[in-house]
Amino acid sequence: MSFKTLLVDRTDTVVTVIINRREKLNALSDLVLRELIELSTKLAARREVRGMLLTGAGDRAFVAGADINAMSRMTVDEGVAFSRLGQEAMDRIEALPFPVIACVHGYALGGGCELAMAADYIYATDAAVFGQPESGLGLVPCFGGLVRLIRLVGPGRAKELIYTGRNVDAREAHAIGLVNAVFSTRAEMMAAATASLALAAAKSPVAIAACKDVLRGLDGKSTAAQLAVENAAFGRAFASEDKREGVAAFVEKRRPAFTGR
Repeated sequence: MSFKTLLVDRTDTVVTVIINRREKLNALSDLVLRELIELSTKLAARREVRGMLLTGAGDRAFVAGADINAMSRMTVDEGVAFSRLGQEAMDRIEALPFPVIACVHGYALGGGCELAMAADYIYATDAAVFGQPESGLGLVPCFGGLVRLIRLVGPGRAKELIYTGRNVDAREAHAIGLVNAVFSTRAEMMAAATASLALAAAKSPVAIAACKDVLRGLDGKSTAAQLAVENAAFGRAFASEDKREGVAAFVEKRRPAFTGR
């Protein structure tokens, strides 16, 4: 897969995706968003892929934000369309049937923070900085930040960060639940993320995809409705070849050989 703004590398079952606009601190342009949508569409159909690492090129930023220079020239209709495009890109990443880890080194502000939150979880280095500074530009987060930040850190903290637009360092991000783990170096972070995906890759792809579907479908539902979603996912997994293999391997005291079917 060849892209103008993304570097994509696959090793065994893991795909590493690098946002590659160093001169713009990897800012999310219209082209970046369209290429993320195209990439996600292609990867979702590849049964052999079991996980994805998402990071940014260079030492200064994961993604410093949306492309503000481009936004400054947009009409209202163009701005709304840009927001929808960003939301679709984040939704496609969130909906991938395998685990996605955002590996953040440097700035993850605005659209960059929203991109990181679209992953299943976030690892960061000590150099990482997170924030939703849109209020200082007369804007609101528009790539899903208002929705996902509340899920991750709760309404009180999310409102504080959104209203004040202040940045948080990696340690505070970890303390409030935005980040899962913090590492001293980028190499340590990437190694830990790769190891995490390796653990997940040994599990049933059917089960992981089903869990992701359930977790995406819980917001705003009653407990009874949430349980119904969970039960339906269990039924789909129960009918799979992976379930038969996993249970047989447990009974036979051997490692399962999952196929994702």
